[in-house]
Amino acid sequence: MQTYPSYRDQAAWSRIQSHLPEGYRLAEADLPVEEIWSWRGHRIHLDRYLRPEAPARVILFHGVGTNGRQMTTILGHPLARSGIETVAIDMPGYGVTAVAPGATVTYDDWVQAGVDFVEAEMARDPRPVYLYGLSAGGMLTYHVACRARARVAGIIGMTFLDLRNREVALGATLTPLLGRLSLPMLPLGKLSGLRRLRLPMRLVGKMHALVNDRAAMRDLLADGSSAGNWVSMAFLESFMRPKFDVEPEAFDVCPVLLTQPAEDRWTPLWMSTAFLDRIRRVPVRRVMLENASHYPIEEPGLTRMRDAILDFIHATRAESGMPAPERAVA
Repeated sequence: MQTYPSYRDQAAWSRIQSHLPEGYRLAEADLPVEEIWSWRGHRIHLDRYLRPEAPARVILFHGVGTNGRQMTTILGHPLARSGIETVAIDMPGYGVTAVAPGATVTYDDWVQAGVDFVEAEMARDPRPVYLYGLSAGGMLTYHVACRARARVAGIIGMTFLDLRNREVALGATLTPLLGRLSLPMLPLGKLSGLRRLRLPMRLVGKMHALVNDRAAMRDLLADGSSAGNWVSMAFLESFMRPKFDVEPEAFDVCPVLLTQPAEDRWTPLWMSTAFLDRIRRVPVRRVMLENASHYPIEEPGLTRMRDAILDFIHATRAESGMPAPERAVA
């Protein structure tokens, strides 16, 4: 019998969701449809909530300390209950996605996978697509939108970190001293002998600040498919030194929404503002999520995030002259 990657075979996500408010915990009847998307030899896992009547869809990208199922619990399912179709993707190296044999995954692979997935979704269904990204997934939405262009109706990020900015990069690393020592060594990730060398993300970034609840943090760090993950030097080099197809001053693809957790101990507001203030050709909205961690597991931040995204979709579709989604009961 053929098998495929599934969260039914992984217990970590269930332990992690136990730290969410009760209304955000998935029961058996709430589980998404699990799919596999084949891309360059990777068997990429998808969590999908089909809503054929929905006027818009949201693709959910995780960051370097989370995975697609964790996006499903905090946002994919809540948005689906509110009438929006959603799909959460496990990028290669995270979640339960099966990486192609012998592949060394880079951040640029994530960007291209995102672009190709948007194009595959639009070929399947012409309804407007919005991108949401948590943490590093926020800038991923930007990079994907720059390449996919008119196929993206709006991007939403928990953060937008331009790691080319030295102060932002130092603020995002585990300690400023470690950042000063390690950032000059990033080019080593391009050397054939070091490309595959793997490091735990908890020793690179402030993974201990992913959530503010200690018990939840322990469960996240114990999950090798999210906060407890290890990545290659090649991934780190490409992640910390990403290619920008379009500089923010020239970005004109779609409106932008920042959903900034108010109690974020990893990437405070100034880090995203440093980048977003340079975007002038499209509207940029900012919303603060009260009482919320970097990975938001707290109320009222969770509800505020869902409502802000629904309002963003409503407003951008109204501005474009297209029908706005109706607000369903959550």
